[in-house]
Amino acid sequence: MLLAVFATTSLVPTVRLAPAAPVLRVPAPPVASGVIAGLAPAFGSYADIWLPTLLSVGVPDFLLHWGHGAAMTTVLFAMGGYGTYLGWQTRLGNGDDVLPLNLGKPSRQMHSLLMSGALFFFLLGGQGGFVLLRGQGQEILQSAHSSTAVLGLALLLTQAVLGKTMGDSEMGRSVHAYLGSATMLALVVHAYNGLQLGTSFS
Repeated sequence: MLLAVFATTSLVPTVRLAPAAPVLRVPAPPVASGVIAGLAPAFGSYADIWLPTLLSVGVPDFLLHWGHGAAMTTVLFAMGGYGTYLGWQTRLGNGDDVLPLNLGKPSRQMHSLLMSGALFFFLLGGQGGFVLLRGQGQEILQSAHSSTAVLGLALLLTQAVLGKTMGDSEMGRSVHAYLGSATMLALVVHAYNGLQLGTSFS
């Protein structure tokens, strides 16, 4: 009997469960942060200057919501797209050609005019974008669209400086050409982010 009790108590192992590991909960990072988000109060105050005029005009809701996107998409693909094509034609040695859509100007000159115009309209349209967003009661500079706007404008300004200073430098012309294509890609991503933002509220 004693032997049976001893066998039962000694041969059955004691199982000790390890304490469950704590679950780490990492908060999701904000979409826009740092310097861009920090400028929101200043940009909001600027938008508030124009809001009374905007709202007094009685802009239809559809235009208030999608007008900025429609205008900027037109600039992106009509001016930026054709301007990029003419830039590559110039890079490939066809800058003196006068194409049917060039309004009688050689491709190199038309490229410069189109991209300068695109930069102007993007700078102007960027302001209109956050004013319209503010007019719809939305937070400004708090989205991926605003972050890519800053990136796109910085790239366009860099391209403008390169275009004016590169001269006949082969290296400068190559950087200008490839960075220009990268800039267009960044602006297409920016447009996609704008579509996502526009469909996130109504």
